[in-house]
Amino acid sequence: MAKVSSLDIIAILRRFELAGDENTPRHVEQIKFTNTTSLNTLVSFRFKKRDFYIVFDDDAHNDPEYLIAQIRLIRDNAVGDVLPNVTDHEAEYAIRFRESDVYLFEVASAKQRLDAELSARYPETSRSTWQKHIKAGHISVNGEVQLVPKVAVVESDVIAIDLPEATDFSDHELPIIYIDDNVIVINKPIGVLSHAKGALNDEFTVADFFARYCTYHADTNRPGIIHRLDRDTSGVMIGARNDETATMLQKQFADRKTKKVYAAILQGHVKNDTARINLPIARHPAKPSTFRVDPKGKSAITDYTVQDATETKTLVELRPRTGRTHQLRVHMAYIGAPILGDRVYGTEQSRLFLHAHQLEITIPQGDRRTFTAPVPAEFDAEFDKA
Repeated sequence: MAKVSSLDIIAILRRFELAGDENTPRHVEQIKFTNTTSLNTLVSFRFKKRDFYIVFDDDAHNDPEYLIAQIRLIRDNAVGDVLPNVTDHEAEYAIRFRESDVYLFEVASAKQRLDAELSARYPETSRSTWQKHIKAGHISVNGEVQLVPKVAVVESDVIAIDLPEATDFSDHELPIIYIDDNVIVINKPIGVLSHAKGALNDEFTVADFFARYCTYHADTNRPGIIHRLDRDTSGVMIGARNDETATMLQKQFADRKTKKVYAAILQGHVKNDTARINLPIARHPAKPSTFRVDPKGKSAITDYTVQDATETKTLVELRPRTGRTHQLRVHMAYIGAPILGDRVYGTEQSRLFLHAHQLEITIPQGDRRTFTAPVPAEFDAEFDKA
């Protein structure tokens, strides 16, 4: 069977009373030809935003199951109806066209949300990431930009993706404290994220810097990342340069085999010069991005020692025994002495006065090492020691 033209398709659609005189070949879109056997021809196309197959096959003998089986050879699990011959009921489904039996099958395309369809087509990218791309104007459907993730689409819709080029951070640097074949240790400045929050993040992160040195998780947005420091926290961060090292370091963090020392300035005073805070922490139900002391939460232990004090501030050394998110900030706020500059749990200032001063950890070859990032000068300045 020779290929048919869009004019032929319009003629067939008119025979099935689906097209009128006002319809022209330009109304037929996305035409594709397939032969599932040497004796038939299948033509898929789109008309009035509906999907169809025309089947040229003299061996079908008006058998819908046979026709659907032929279509499913090229479109798995196709669902729809073989349309009846409305001009000759005795012929049931077939019409004669170009000396061949011709059948028309309409695809029943189930509608679903645009973000869900993108997630199904590209499962390596999360649905939440596709939602961000849609809202940012990176996705168009049938030539029109869509900004609403829940807009309904069908499988046959033409979805175009126009993602912006990744920002080049090759000229951004971070201070390296130590590096060998297995680990990299940096002094993270305040204001730098440990890793991107999502696919649309366009700011420089520790992970972007680690990517130059690490093969561990190199194909993700968290290369080299083993642990995190909050954006507003400065100090020691260690990265794994390969998978074997990552496993070794992660186990130490999970088993509480690392020792971390932080320097912090508190607003106000604490009752004791040295003490242990043993209070469980859980996510705040009313503010999901924050945490609070909660008897139903996870165990959280912090030791502290006072280093210096003025009438309004206290310099302390904090030694977390567990690694809960926001643990130090939540614990100090709970005992009435929030960390100075904590815009979430205290009062905002020039910076959060929390610094990861030391990290003791075992690195490959069995070396127990203590890495140190000097306490920033701003801390001393708060106590007139600059």
